[in-house]
Amino acid sequence: MAWNPLRTRVRLPLFLLIVLLVVALPGVPSAEEQDEAIEQTILRQIEAFANDDQEAAWSFASEGIKRRFGDADVFFSMVREAYPAVHRATTIEFVELVPHGTFDIQVVRLTGPDGQRWDAYYRMVRSDGDWRVAGVQLQPADMGI
Repeated sequence: MAWNPLRTRVRLPLFLLIVLLVVALPGVPSAEEQDEAIEQTILRQIEAFANDDQEAAWSFASEGIKRRFGDADVFFSMVREAYPAVHRATTIEFVELVPHGTFDIQVVRLTGPDGQRWDAYYRMVRSDGDWRVAGVQLQPADMGI
C-alpha cells in the first residue's frame, strides 16, 4: 500500500484524541468511587447526628438546605423532630443509587430508634467536587412477605 498523506492527517488527530482521553480519564471518578463517596457522605452525616455534632451534620448539607434553614442549630432541631430515624438510626443499609442527571437519589434503609424500618430517599448533589445532601424523604419500608 502506498503512502497516503490524507490518511496520515486523519490518524494524527485521532491518535492525539486517544492520548488526551487516556491522560484525562484518571481524573474522572469511576461509578464505584462515586457510589462510595455518596455513601460516605450519608454515613458521616448520620454519624454526626448520632454524636449530636450539629456543625458536622450541617457541613454535609447542600447550599439549598443551608439557605432554607439558615444555621446548624435550626437544621439540627428540624432533623431531630421530623426525622428521628435519620437522627438516631440504629441500622443503615444502602439499597440502590438512581442517577437523575444533575442529582442522584440514594435509597437507604434505616431502622429508627423505635425499631420501625424506613426507606430514606437521599437527594445528592455535587458541590465543589464533593457530594452534599440536598434533601431526604422517608417512607415506611416495605417489609415484604
